[in-house]
Amino acid sequence: MKTITTLASLLEGFFTQRLMAQRRASPHTIAAYRDTFRLLLRFAEKRLCRAPSELTLADLPAPFVAAFLDDLETTRSNGARSRNLRLAGIRSFFRYAALEAPEHSALIQRVLAIPRKRHTRALIDFLVRPEIEAMLAVADRTTWIGQRDHAFLLTAVQTGLRLSELTGLCHEHVALGVGAHVRCEGKGRKERCTPLTKSTVTALRRWIDHQPDGPEPKFLFPSANGGQLSADAAQALVSRHVASARATCASLTKKRVTPHVLRHTAAMELLQAGVDRALIAIWLGHESVETTQIYLDANLALKEEILAKTRPIKSPPGRYRPGDRLLNFLKGL
Repeated sequence: MKTITTLASLLEGFFTQRLMAQRRASPHTIAAYRDTFRLLLRFAEKRLCRAPSELTLADLPAPFVAAFLDDLETTRSNGARSRNLRLAGIRSFFRYAALEAPEHSALIQRVLAIPRKRHTRALIDFLVRPEIEAMLAVADRTTWIGQRDHAFLLTAVQTGLRLSELTGLCHEHVALGVGAHVRCEGKGRKERCTPLTKSTVTALRRWIDHQPDGPEPKFLFPSANGGQLSADAAQALVSRHVASARATCASLTKKRVTPHVLRHTAAMELLQAGVDRALIAIWLGHESVETTQIYLDANLALKEEILAKTRPIKSPPGRYRPGDRLLNFLKGL
């Protein structure tokens, strides 16, 4: 069997054979890796003055790949997270190339050794109960759009589904009878069922009954033309209602609320209700329980409970007395 050596053939095999046929990668993964290599090939075309189809694997040594990653940060203002995501796509390709082009093993190993960039892990944002109620209250439930938005927001806050899982929900994925739940295929093609509260069931039943006569729509939360709600439209939906809710809830002015913040909110509601971390991981569809650690880190109420159980250090109160002005002056020289 002839070994694949050209970069074009390797990339085609990587996407069609490795990602699509063998791994059955999700459309999101394929799109992310596609965009990574479009950027890398354009960078190579500009630096090497050669068409992408004429490049070889030897044209992409570790220093060149590192220069590309640095260029993402300087010219495109990408942060460390975006840089690491691009690097993940490049690493996946070079692991595939190690099997198909072993003659380049030394070059490949040096590329695979490029480290991820460390970055500050900020505490997650989430909404507290007054903020949730204010956001839900501003939806105009007398209109079709308002009814959909209210049902969407309430379902998001109660179930903690990811944005792609919410927008992909269809009517057949919802059961509103005994044991009401929604069923979705989540990250990693893992199917899971999430139970619904009575208030969510009532909102969804009212929303479904509010649908116009005719063929039943496919999606539970469709766009205005009946298609799937896009990620941008969902973000605009959330931002619009949060902006309106700021008039009655001032604390929302300090928060940037996204659909993923609603997922965090659902997790924090469970955590503050005393639900075990392992059960929250199952509820959210996390691959590892360690992923749920971020909610423990952000739970200030839990830390205050821990502080209340400790005995304060008994130190005598004192009064601050500044040192001599002249000595402070000499010390500062």
